[in-house]
Amino acid sequence: MDAARAQQIVMIPDIVHVTFQGQKVFIEHVDEDQMLATIHPLDNPEEKLSVSVDQLVEH
Repeated sequence: MDAARAQQIVMIPDIVHVTFQGQKVFIEHVDEDQMLATIHPLDNPEEKLSVSVDQLVEH
């Protein structure tokens, strides 16, 4: 995924299915300059990760 698409997903009200290493995640924030996304697994909202947006997959 590219940073612009990740930012679009953050801004839209619809649910978009995104995974990180096969795990469903919620994208909380995108830093387009650094190409990083702050995410958390849907099954563990307390856990936050900062990952490269190119590791995210939209389904």
